[in-house]
Amino acid sequence: SCRFPAIFNFGASNSDTGGFAAAFFQPKPPYGDTFFGMPSGRACDGRLIVDFTAESLDLPFLSSYLNSLATNFSHGANFATVSSTIRLPTADVIPQGGIYASLMPREETFAKALYTFDIGQNDLTQSLFLNMTIVQVIIAIPDIVNHFSDNIKNLYSLGARLFWVYNTRPIGCFPQILTSFPSAKKDSVGCAKPYNQLAQRFNVELKNALARLRIEFPLATIVYVDLYSALYSLYTHPTKNGFERPLVACCGYGGKYNYGRDAACGETINVNGKKIMVGSCKDPSVRVSWDGVHFTEAANKFAFNLVSSGNFSNPPIPLKLACHPRSRSSFSSTGMDIVVNVGGSGFECAEAHYPPIYGLGRSYG
Repeated sequence: SCRFPAIFNFGASNSDTGGFAAAFFQPKPPYGDTFFGMPSGRACDGRLIVDFTAESLDLPFLSSYLNSLATNFSHGANFATVSSTIRLPTADVIPQGGIYASLMPREETFAKALYTFDIGQNDLTQSLFLNMTIVQVIIAIPDIVNHFSDNIKNLYSLGARLFWVYNTRPIGCFPQILTSFPSAKKDSVGCAKPYNQLAQRFNVELKNALARLRIEFPLATIVYVDLYSALYSLYTHPTKNGFERPLVACCGYGGKYNYGRDAACGETINVNGKKIMVGSCKDPSVRVSWDGVHFTEAANKFAFNLVSSGNFSNPPIPLKLACHPRSRSSFSSTGMDIVVNVGGSGFECAEAHYPPIYGLGRSYG
């Protein structure tokens, strides 16, 4: 088992542990209620995947680099902030001078730290909400993925060697997407099929880019983590996994999916002349979506338990063994996937080589 001295995380709201709160404002209750008992700067009722990562490696929760006053970064730092993208003008994930350099571990431990990436989702969804078509977003994917590669190369040049990179989530299952694009064709579990296909296309491009980086940097461990498949199993087999109503937000208000852009979790809204607070569902522990965009602590824990095993990774390395170098010959030939045309979809989608989930095989709608 590895003894990582530190974790440095690069991401957006799915792994933000207080960056947005430090720079702007703290989310309101019921955010944080499940674990912290109060808002903790996380877009969740409790812990995030990055929190479970730290716990499993016997490290403290990561502090945001934006919360730099009186904060101990000896065990790493979190460069994730709400709404961040991997592409410029987001500079948080690009190593440079100033605060980034001051937070880096000592030179002798730099190569032993774990560098996690949980970012890219906003590059897709923000484009969609700027009225770009799915085809236009697909055209932008190579540029997005190139920025991923550039950031890993920059970290490698500073001495980083251990990278744990999550792919993007099944955005077509989000209450936000289902509410905003109600006419989208649905798959067998009710998710918006074209938007999940978009996510899958991005994921294969990312997987292939990481495979190329492994060839370029044979001394690095670069692990592609299939978070999409782990989370999608919550929609295909919710009851078997202990969940219910996976497409409905726990904390929200309005409509089929309990989500409204003008009725955000924790806010006070006016309904028929009466002010009400948008609150939590009765039991977040059996729900998948927290606020229509982010996952519950229960879903995060479920997904972490799956992906940390290595069964959803390429190469198939468990998190706790990611510090041990392996020769490329022990990996699958290239680790790359191919892109095929999906009949009738209007665009190309990736043939995703996902591990079987509860007998589902590779059928994802």
